[in-house]
Amino acid sequence: MRRYLAVGLDCYLCLVTGGLLVRPYADSASFPQVVGLLIGPVLVLSFLNQVVLTAVAGAGAGKLIMGIRVVSLPDVGRPGPVRLVRRWLYGLCWLPLQPWYGLRARLARGGPGPRTACGEGVAYNDPAGLRQVRRTDLVAHRRAVAGRTG
Repeated sequence: MRRYLAVGLDCYLCLVTGGLLVRPYADSASFPQVVGLLIGPVLVLSFLNQVVLTAVAGAGAGKLIMGIRVVSLPDVGRPGPVRLVRRWLYGLCWLPLQPWYGLRARLARGGPGPRTACGEGVAYNDPAGLRQVRRTDLVAHRRAVAGRTG
């Protein structure tokens, strides 16, 4: 649930900030022009949040608020910029298509059907080899590893 809230916060922060940047020009433009003006700043803010801030702080704004960090596997270290850019691009392509995939699955089943628990028989798949973990779990893991080697 934390991950979904973090993604929602990231989207909200990008859209609100982009909207505030475009607002002075919104009165004199038509709706399609406003949407076109909004896309640029939202993409730049999304990149800054998901790639730059994650490279510097270990997580984007929403994840920092929710106490989540992004780590690379298997070393549980900070991910490099190439992995973060790949993850960001994957998210831009994957996230907007989720309503379509959900609708298609619902129509194929003939109704909502039973829902399965998260991770039940499904491996965690991240195309860039990254994982989102709670900050407290990451701290505990690093202490345990330091205790074993030290």
